[in-house]
Amino acid sequence: MTRVNPMSQTLRGDLCYQEPMANHTSWRVGGVAEKLYYPKDLADLSVYLQRLSAAEPLFWCGLGSNTLVRDGGIEGTVIGTQKYLNRLEALTATLIRAEVGVSCATLARYSARQSLTGLEFLAGIPGTVGGALAMNAGCHGSEIWPQVTTVELIDRSGRRSFHPAHTFQYAYRQVWIPEEHWFVAGYFELAPGAKEHSLQQIRELLTRRADTQPTNEPSGGSTFRNPPGDYAARLIEAAGLKGYCLGGAKVSEKHANFIVSSPGCTAADIEALIIYLQQTIAQNTGIHLEPEVKIVGVS
Repeated sequence: MTRVNPMSQTLRGDLCYQEPMANHTSWRVGGVAEKLYYPKDLADLSVYLQRLSAAEPLFWCGLGSNTLVRDGGIEGTVIGTQKYLNRLEALTATLIRAEVGVSCATLARYSARQSLTGLEFLAGIPGTVGGALAMNAGCHGSEIWPQVTTVELIDRSGRRSFHPAHTFQYAYRQVWIPEEHWFVAGYFELAPGAKEHSLQQIRELLTRRADTQPTNEPSGGSTFRNPPGDYAARLIEAAGLKGYCLGGAKVSEKHANFIVSSPGCTAADIEALIIYLQQTIAQNTGIHLEPEVKIVGVS
């Protein structure tokens, strides 16, 4: 097989320098990324990764939900997935392939329109397939990994590989993957269903979400994982912290497990509020709340 020198190939994606991450996260806060690269497709991503130094820090970003970028920004390269890595296709009557930049809501609607059932719950998750695979996203008693048959990974060297879902361990909001590997696509085996019934489920789920969550305010999604046998929102509300403010960050008055940002809010405000909530709940109940959001970057 003839090997192609990646340095001889032209990059086809979009490369930005000193890019404000506040423009790419749902909290709308955070410092700049040294570099932000949107690969044009998976082949272009492979070439880009081959060109990077092995010491180059890498961070992957989809829609920027469940992510808090600190005010000092991100060193190295951010790989942006949602712009181009969004191929979505039905491979058979029941098998769907989705690249990591596909939004969860898009995958939910697409599968419903294919008269397939099992992914309706994804409509209520404000992220991408990549983030959902990485954290075993779920809501209303459903999770994404039980629907996965195969995943595609890419490593630091740009090499892509296929892995059956059963070779991965996953749990509540956790998935164990090899170090220096990242998801680039997932394959979902679904059951035949009734299109209109699935679309109605999605509409009802979105209505319930709008009624119970601060969907019209900047937030990072659910701030904490639910502890065993309880709910983070209940613990925070029971502590009298619903609506509590710290700087420009506030515990949502609509749902206590959401922190919302206001104009002038900083990532430091949000992180300080996360820590304050953890400390208060630990003092009151002995329960340590684990963040569901990923906190990255330089303070």
